[in-house]
Amino acid sequence: MEVTNYELFEVPPRWVFLKLETDEGLTGWGEPIVEGHAKTTIAAVEEILDNYLIGKDPLEIERHWQAMYRGRHFRGGPILMSSMAGIDQALWDIKGKHYGAPVYDLLGGRARDRILTYQWIGGDTPEEIREAAAAAVDDGYTALKMAANSQVRRIDSPGVVERIRERLAAVRDEVGDDIDIAVDFRGRITSGMAKWVASKLDPYDPMFYEEPVLPEHFDALPRIESHTKTPLASGERLYSRWEFQQTLANGLVDIVQPDPSHAGGITEVKKIAGAAEAVDVAVALHCALGPIAFASCLHIDATTSNAFVQSQNLDIHNPEQNDLLAYLIDPDIFGFESGYVDAPDEPGLGIEIDESFVREQADAQVDWQNPIWYHDDGSIAEW
Repeated sequence: MEVTNYELFEVPPRWVFLKLETDEGLTGWGEPIVEGHAKTTIAAVEEILDNYLIGKDPLEIERHWQAMYRGRHFRGGPILMSSMAGIDQALWDIKGKHYGAPVYDLLGGRARDRILTYQWIGGDTPEEIREAAAAAVDDGYTALKMAANSQVRRIDSPGVVERIRERLAAVRDEVGDDIDIAVDFRGRITSGMAKWVASKLDPYDPMFYEEPVLPEHFDALPRIESHTKTPLASGERLYSRWEFQQTLANGLVDIVQPDPSHAGGITEVKKIAGAAEAVDVAVALHCALGPIAFASCLHIDATTSNAFVQSQNLDIHNPEQNDLLAYLIDPDIFGFESGYVDAPDEPGLGIEIDESFVREQADAQVDWQNPIWYHDDGSIAEW
């Protein structure tokens, strides 16, 4: 069997889908995208496929991963690793279909029956985020995630910290103590402010603090940890096992969050999860993308004993009213029960893409870009 052709589709809201074709009629789907850099990512995928993978046996996934990574003088980083990630997902999809097995069986089989998933809640005021939390719990979620803050100056006022506290306090007051609440700092807060904010939020017992600082400031994590009892999580902006190695070796976080559409795909993220298990660190795979990326996460979760919660951006409890799941022939494929989901058990990634809908949506002009935020003095703020 050989890889013979491919197509790339940029589709709303901010995704890229890859269709990989073989001479035996099997196709695989992947999701290679760096949000806000779709055209750059597409160009990188095309370079890899045109110059290496076309004509190769798609079943030799590890060989291809090593060639895509080690076969080039310049390697790593978000664009190249995300490009490889989508290709890797498509290869696993083909391999599972070839052997008539779900990807999780090819990864060694199940370590669990289902995985807890959380729902993102938002709102500009404590009242709005309280309402969002109530709605999510009504929909069956037992775990939530919220942003701690929007813009925060390098050293900000007690009033800003108090407003952050009020947001979490409102959610905890609404949902009670039986619901988990993850708090995402999104790297928007400096290390000095993160210590202060974390200590103020601790009384509300968050599940974890996500990205308390950006990866370039990970050396500050031990100082932040000394001011909080809450587990620290990070990793969506790390792209390989080598980047995670220093984080794990130095015990900087309690939870790693690699993204299978950014950190080299299923092949690489499974290795990162294994390295984390060896040092008693939990895994919460990052996924702010589409159904192909989400399916890839679930197959890893199914085989990873130290995975404990899965992020998602699909609002999967209500697929019949969800245009994001319209890319699937069966929008109910992931299922949802009491805040848990399961990996699809059909061959490959287990999802069937509605190709006609993908082609229709690919005609739209997407070009999604994140906003650029400014502080009151005109300086750039973290988004």
